[in-house]
Amino acid sequence: MERWFGFLADQKIRRGTHKSVRSLEADIRAWVKQWNENLTPFTWTKTAEEILDSLARFCQRISGAGH
Repeated sequence: MERWFGFLADQKIRRGTHKSVRSLEADIRAWVKQWNENLTPFTWTKTAEEILDSLARFCQRISGAGH
C-alpha cells in the first residue's frame, strides 16, 4: 500500500500544478480511476532474504555515523 501512495505522489502530486484543493482532488480521483481500470500486480524483484541482507548492510554503514 505504501508503494501505491508513492506512485500517486510521484505521478500526480509532485508533478502536478493545482490551483485549488478541488483541482487536486479531481486530479487524484481521475488518477485512481485510471489506476483501477489498468490493474497489474506488483512484482517483487528481490527475495525477502536479499531485502533483509541489504537492510542489514545499510544499518551497519549508518550505525556509527553519528546520527
